[in-house]
Amino acid sequence: MTDSVKLTVRLPKEDLAFAKRYAEQHGITVTEFIDRYLRRMRAMEQQELSPDLEAITGLIPSDIQADKVWFEHRASKYSS
Repeated sequence: MTDSVKLTVRLPKEDLAFAKRYAEQHGITVTEFIDRYLRRMRAMEQQELSPDLEAITGLIPSDIQADKVWFEHRASKYSS
């Protein structure tokens, strides 16, 4: 890392525990984990969405937990 600065961040305990566990499992530091994530986010921000993805982006309202709805659908579909 070049031109790095120190930053204090407050996180929920479970998020910090996850970050530490993930970093350890992948042989990196928590700092490297955060750095890689931010670099990936910057790279994604610079990419243009495909027309198909652009067309469906934002169709699901933000107050809907899509993963929960999907799991409930799967559970009801295969419970018979």
